This record gives sequence, structure tokens and C-alpha cells, in this order.
Amino acid sequence: MLTSFRGPAAVLFASCAFMAVPAHAADEPAVGIDGGDEVAVTAPSTLVDDATVAIAPAVREAAVPAQDTANSVGGESGFELSGNVALVSDYRFRGVSFSDGDPALQGGIDLVHSSGFYLGTWGSTISGGTPYGELELDLYGGWSGDVAEGVTFDVGLLYYVYPTENELANLVGADTDYFEPYASIGTTLGPVGATLGVAYAWDQASLGDEDNLFIYTDFELGIPNTPITLTAHLGYTDGVFATDTDGDSFDWGLGAKWAITDSLSLGVNYVDTEGPAVEDFTDAGFFVTLGYSM
Repeated sequence: MLTSFRGPAAVLFASCAFMAVPAHAADEPAVGIDGGDEVAVTAPSTLVDDATVAIAPAVREAAVPAQDTANSVGGESGFELSGNVALVSDYRFRGVSFSDGDPALQGGIDLVHSSGFYLGTWGSTISGGTPYGELELDLYGGWSGDVAEGVTFDVGLLYYVYPTENELANLVGADTDYFEPYASIGTTLGPVGATLGVAYAWDQASLGDEDNLFIYTDFELGIPNTPITLTAHLGYTDGVFATDTDGDSFDWGLGAKWAITDSLSLGVNYVDTEGPAVEDFTDAGFFVTLGYSM
């Protein structure tokens, strides 16, 4: 059954399935959110609730920085800089654990211009038991802005880098890094914020010369007169990162976030995905995110 998983997904799933033997195994390549569950990465209309893990955002969801926490760095240059850090009980990306079920430390920096163009980087500790090493570093750039009244659009390119790939990867000459373009559109449906997005990783050596399509939608609703926001996520994967043996799968999540202060938040999310439920890899569960933005 495991052989039906392609590319990196096969490596990840297999390493997790045998976790009962070694006490230390790993899982990587995966999923969220600004996008999805979401994301120490903070995105405006995108998910990432997930603080990257929570609802595991979909695409680290284009980590477009939250405008209300940005700091001017260029006077009248139009540039703004923002940052974020988070401690998550389990780094979940599109329903899959990248931290072997253990806590992960995450953080990112974003530089945004008033024209809507942005550059950023986001990183997270990962399990370290596979060729991907112990660190994931995401580099991205794109444009985000209003395209109509009440409608925002975000488009960009995300590059997943694993700078600490281990000796196994070096020995076999494995390529672990890959690109993934993304796009999303966001609006409000009454009191509900809604985002529809897509990310596509074309055939690349690090993906076993396979491709991957990810489509997701995220919703958020602020409870009036409270610091609580409710979130929901649904994602669909078709390709090398699918968690089901037939080559495509859904992941979903429900969550709540408490804005303790303007910068500090605490989130709880339930995350699940289709396919075999492997402990500390693809099994469902509740996950906690403590995040700080600056």
C-alpha cells in the first residue's frame, strides 16, 4: 500500500510507518495558513491560522504579512517590515505532521511595499529523521492587493528549502528543495471572511518528477464583542503529496483563536486528513499555537 505514494510522500509515509521501531523518525515535505491550517506565517486574507500548523495552511499561505503589525522601515519609501514567531504543539501542513508529533518553533519576516509587492521568509523546525534534515525555510515573493471593492487578490512564488538535509540526502544526491506558485482571492460573505486559493508544484526532481495540485478554501468569523475568532479549512490535494493511496485526498480543520493582546494570540485547532491514520504523522488531533507578531 505504501508503494502507491509517490516521491517524497512515499519517503515520509514510510519513515513514519516504522516509527515504532526507532524512537526517532521523521516526516516532511509536505502543509498553511495565512493559508490554510494555519501559520506562524501571517497572511492577510489568506489563511494561516495555522500559524502554520493550526489549520495548516495551505500554502504557507503566502505569508503576506499582517498590515496592522507592520513597522515602517523606509520613511516615505512605502516599505513596511513585520515579523512573527510561534510555538506550536505539532507542525501540521495540509494535515500532515512535519515535526513527528512534537512541538516546533517557527518564525518569519516580511517586507511589503505600498504597491502591494512583498518578499518574505518563514522557517520552522522539523523532525529531522528524513533526508530533509531539521529545518524548513520558505522563501517567497508576490503581489497582494484589492482588485475590486471588498475583493483582494494574492499571487506569488514559494520556494521550499531544507538547508540541513542529512547525510542520506547527500549520499544519494537527493534534491529536497522545490518551487510552488500560488494564488488566492479573498472577500467577505456577510460577517464571514472567505478565501479560495490554489497552489501548483510542477514536475521537479525533488518531487520524484511528479507534480502536485492543492486547492483550498478558508473561512473565519469573529465573535462580536469578544477577542475570539473561529476558523474553518478545507483542502484538496491531487499529486505527490496526497495522503490517500489513490493519489488525491482532502484535509480539513476547525479552530478558534484568542487575541490575548494586539500582538499575542493563542489558537486551538482540530486537523484531519484522508488516508491511513499514522500516529504522529497523518492522524487527526487537536493542536495548539501560541503566536506573537511584531
